[in-house]
Amino acid sequence: MATVLKSFERWKEFLSERVEQAHKAGMSDETISKIAAQVGEFLADKIDPENKEERVLKELWDVADEQEKRAIARCMVKLVRQE
Repeated sequence: MATVLKSFERWKEFLSERVEQAHKAGMSDETISKIAAQVGEFLADKIDPENKEERVLKELWDVADEQEKRAIARCMVKLVRQE
């Protein structure tokens, strides 16, 4: 996963592919967003940001409450679905 995280564009591409796979598997947007929030929590706790975009996301994540974290996750899913 470290290679994916070195470039924010590569991370978005990776996330977009996973979101598309989840939709094809029949997952709802809400389920995908919940999983995205869990991934965000893991990344914030375990992975040091590798670029400035990830640093900003981590800083936002660190100050967000649970509802705001879910909103960030939903926004990331929405962002990559537009690509």
